[in-house]
Amino acid sequence: MKIIYDFTTSKDGNLAFHTGDDKNNVINNRQKLSLKIGYDYEKLVYMNQTHGNNVVKVDENSPKLIEDCDGIITNCKNLPLMVMVADCIPILMFDVKKGVVCAIHAGRNSTFLKIVQISAKKMIEEFACNKDDIKVILGPSIQKCCYEVSPELALIVKNSFGNEFVNNRNIDLQGINKKLLSEIGVTNIEISNICTKCSNKPYFSYRKDKNTGRFAGIIMIKD
Repeated sequence: MKIIYDFTTSKDGNLAFHTGDDKNNVINNRQKLSLKIGYDYEKLVYMNQTHGNNVVKVDENSPKLIEDCDGIITNCKNLPLMVMVADCIPILMFDVKKGVVCAIHAGRNSTFLKIVQISAKKMIEEFACNKDDIKVILGPSIQKCCYEVSPELALIVKNSFGNEFVNNRNIDLQGINKKLLSEIGVTNIEISNICTKCSNKPYFSYRKDKNTGRFAGIIMIKD
């Protein structure tokens, strides 16, 4: 058994149906991606992401589109999970020893609602994962260099999480997620330093262009 995962780029095309793109174009992009990464296109599980903190356990009998959730988790082999983003943080978590994987959509609201903690706790409490065996990867996303919010939101971050996550009106979502994980003893965390807005790397960015596609984080247990 091994865990395979990847973060796509805009070169892989738009992977979301809700962006106004032609449906057949999205299907074509998803089919190409399944061949590139090596999973069954028909088995892909993805989410109708709603910026909440609902984390759903899925298996082979689950619907392929999970409604109203921002995290999906499974211990089923050959069941690919996908999170779609265009500035929000795509977070992939896994435990190789127990064979558990999780895909999380961590935008501002979901981060404030502690979705990473909820997901990690589910792995620990419902799948018997050891916190020391959980690996977390935060993919390319908007970084503190570009993530400017209202003064009111900056104050909320300062009061809720600490001064170190605020610089004027810019906030550090990656740092907050790392802090939330560290609070429950999950410390094996890798954070991409690629900013989707200003890096000029091939990623979709909603802050840069409201009319944009979505790239993805994909993870699967391969037997």
